[in-house]
Amino acid sequence: MKMRKFFIILSAVVFLFGLSSMAMAKVIKIGGLTDCTGATSDVGKDYALGLSDAWHYVNDTGGINGKKIKYTWFDYGYRIPEALTKYKLLKRMGVIAIEGWGTGDTEALSPTVFKDKLPYVSASFSAHLTNPAKSAYNLFFAPDYSTQARANLTAWFETRWPKNKDYGKRSPRLSCVYSFPSPYASAPIKAIKDQAKMLGFEIGPDQDVGLTSIDTKSQIMALKKFKPDVCWHGNTTMAVSATMRDAYALGLHTDWLVNFWGYDENLPRLAREAAEGSMCAGPAYFIGSDKGMMKTVKEYARKYTPAIPLKKRLKFTVTAWANVLLLREALIRADKAGDLTGPGILHKGFETMSDFAIADGGLGTSPVTYTVTDHRSTGIVPVFELKNGTFHHVKTINVKARWPKKWASQWHGW
Repeated sequence: MKMRKFFIILSAVVFLFGLSSMAMAKVIKIGGLTDCTGATSDVGKDYALGLSDAWHYVNDTGGINGKKIKYTWFDYGYRIPEALTKYKLLKRMGVIAIEGWGTGDTEALSPTVFKDKLPYVSASFSAHLTNPAKSAYNLFFAPDYSTQARANLTAWFETRWPKNKDYGKRSPRLSCVYSFPSPYASAPIKAIKDQAKMLGFEIGPDQDVGLTSIDTKSQIMALKKFKPDVCWHGNTTMAVSATMRDAYALGLHTDWLVNFWGYDENLPRLAREAAEGSMCAGPAYFIGSDKGMMKTVKEYARKYTPAIPLKKRLKFTVTAWANVLLLREALIRADKAGDLTGPGILHKGFETMSDFAIADGGLGTSPVTYTVTDHRSTGIVPVFELKNGTFHHVKTINVKARWPKKWASQWHGW
């Protein structure tokens, strides 16, 4: 009798364990590394919120072929050692892919990610991460920083320079302003200077402005000696706005081109008239757009972060959604192929995408393509300008189509 009871209990335990295993098998673990307290938290917090919102949306709309996502994320404060520690923790927790953040930590982790074969979809759009021979498991939806910079400068050259009183009399002058030690800020400098030389610019001395700088008067005075027609600023929004304000106050008459994470809805609030006319690449919609699936993006922002008014959310929410829905598609394809391993997600997911429209284009992104030899997602770059406090499309530059030989043989990976 006792033996019979034992087998009944054992059978129940086995059955319950089986149910638990089945439930666990239907959950896909995804990790996240964000900066909500460090040097880029001025833009990182909004991106982190967007990631969380978007994964809620994924689960609400069927998950990954019926499998739910368990999303676990950490704030690493933009400290590379902390990112390495949290990456190891996420790996021990069994995540099969990670949504990452900054260029410094993403590039530092890239060899480890490559060895671990763990797909890593980052908010760093560094061109250094687009060569599969070195960084096969690093991916993102947007044109890389170098492609964005080339397009931004070209759009300025074709739309602004012809209106200058010195057009046809001399070459335009370019200066670059950025945090020299920052991998993010310095990532596209080689590319934009190469583009400038190709277009016939005179290039002035660079100016070092830290990511957290609030006083840039000495750098502005140095710029005034060169008298640039246009300046490239490679930092995030707080430092960019401080630089623009000082330039305006000190009478530096120049146009500003800004790297992606330094150009958002807070810029006109912080820099006001000093930011007027500035330009930036816009690979996804701004939060104020009502196009595509932006109504849904805003609904999820209201639902999951009601304490933060929608008017304070930024375009980086949309950027996060684009990276989440990119990874969702790769997971769906790999799962259908029966291979949710890292190599499966890469080769049967990402690398099967050819002119794939994320969310059917509902986030304003260009179609993406990944091949086994090239992870540059796209060469199509819409460029925007700030006019009367709002963002307006200026021109779309297809860098790949404009310079196909250079794109194919010279510009990959930098």
